[in-house]
Amino acid sequence: MRRLTSAIVASALLVPVATPPADAAPARRIAHTQWDSPAELRSGAARDVRVAAGRVSLATGSASGTWTSPWAAPGFALTRLIASWSARTPGDSSLRVQVRGRSGSQLSSWDTLATWAAGDRFVRRTTSSGQADDLASVNVDTWVVPDGVSSYQLRVTLRRAAGQAASPSVDAVGAVATRLPDVSTVPTSRPGVARGIVLDVPAYSQMIHRGDYPEYGGGGEAWCSPTSTSMVLGYYDALPRPAAYAWVGDRPDPWVDHAARMTYDYDYEGTGNWPFNTAYAANLAGHAFVTRLRSLREAETYVRAGIPLVASIAFGRGELDGAPISSTDGHLLVIVGFTASGDVVVNDPAAASDATVRRTYDRGQFENAWIPTSGGTVYVITDDEHPLP
Repeated sequence: MRRLTSAIVASALLVPVATPPADAAPARRIAHTQWDSPAELRSGAARDVRVAAGRVSLATGSASGTWTSPWAAPGFALTRLIASWSARTPGDSSLRVQVRGRSGSQLSSWDTLATWAAGDRFVRRTTSSGQADDLASVNVDTWVVPDGVSSYQLRVTLRRAAGQAASPSVDAVGAVATRLPDVSTVPTSRPGVARGIVLDVPAYSQMIHRGDYPEYGGGGEAWCSPTSTSMVLGYYDALPRPAAYAWVGDRPDPWVDHAARMTYDYDYEGTGNWPFNTAYAANLAGHAFVTRLRSLREAETYVRAGIPLVASIAFGRGELDGAPISSTDGHLLVIVGFTASGDVVVNDPAAASDATVRRTYDRGQFENAWIPTSGGTVYVITDDEHPLP
């Protein structure tokens, strides 16, 4: 389960937003910016870190250091931002991810979005909701700016224990910035390029884990996000090795229990943190980030490229025919394809068993459970064999 807060992709570039005609639907302003390549990472400001082999890591002898992005200006006054990253944290090491914004002459303080490590032996990964001291505040994984800012910077602080040789490293960091209309419904998009395409994504039920490991949320309805992430990793044959989840014991789909542990947010007290899921997936599949899409037509371009999407939805009773649960204020599932008529084929982990996870939902009902509620939020998880469309 992921309680919703209330956004297609460019690598260190901004997505231009056209001005819609007066009679068009309200504009959905979305820009994803990512620093990924060696040149892009070298464009940031470094203190006690170095960029080598496409990764930012600590300089020799440094216990901590920072990488700060250039200012990113999406071309509109953003009111929401979700950062995501791909990193390694060997031994006793971790990252802190922060953001600040600028509006005219006003400059916000640095707000902490996450303290993160891939494991949990030394560091408990957390967010820090609140921080409402100036222009913005933090709501779990989302930076909220009521009046908007015109540009932002990200800062990543790398830390390792004194005397430890192995350094944490970052190979990609970015954010999706958005300014979205406050609407309760959206018009149904026309079917596009993925009609009739259904990807062979394995089916895992979150419900068969009900009662598992209360310290990580207890399975059942709480584990939709790590279950969905695991389905996509299974599609890429990128699930963790058995040694990683040997601690789970003799349980069905034990990699789901492991994913729940590795995505658990100790401040939020749940596994539905969006960038914690993509950071976990990035270390296994190769590439992952959080973004927002404008409609299912954009989702179809990913499916046509062989990339399933984890989507964040919410709906009331009677609003999503065929769903295994009657309503939810926040749920994650996997878009795996489309029927010939354009309806959405999903793997919905809320089903009672693995065998009943595959579902087909009405296109219009799905878009209204997704676009107005989470802003069209998706996890994009992929490997080198499936480049972004």
